[in-house]
Amino acid sequence: MVEAFPYTIPPRYLLRDRDAIYGADFTRRVQGLGLEQKLIAPRSPWRNPMVERVIGSIRRECLDHVIVLNARHLRHILSDYRAYYHEHRTHRSLDQDCPFSRPIEPPDKGNIIELPLLGGLHHRYTRHAA
Repeated sequence: MVEAFPYTIPPRYLLRDRDAIYGADFTRRVQGLGLEQKLIAPRSPWRNPMVERVIGSIRRECLDHVIVLNARHLRHILSDYRAYYHEHRTHRSLDQDCPFSRPIEPPDKGNIIELPLLGGLHHRYTRHAA
């Protein structure tokens, strides 16, 4: 069995572009999961707003501020950014929480310390007992 969704109920549709990277194997897998594919219009990236939004976030918050040396380095940067995005970055749609929720830290837990993330590009502030 393929674990494709982090939720107990999978979505009904898969909105995707018409890139040739999605071959017959991908289409069979999507159909096997019981999803209906909705293809955006040709040459219309603005019709896929969620992907465009996350790509914009990756560019603005990460790639516009680093020099990528090679493909391996890019994969490392993107892997670190993914961890930052899900574990540390706050999201307005989640009431300023992260996708991987973390507890509220009361003042009596200790002093605030700064943790550099993404090589110091971003920071997380947490409490640390003295």
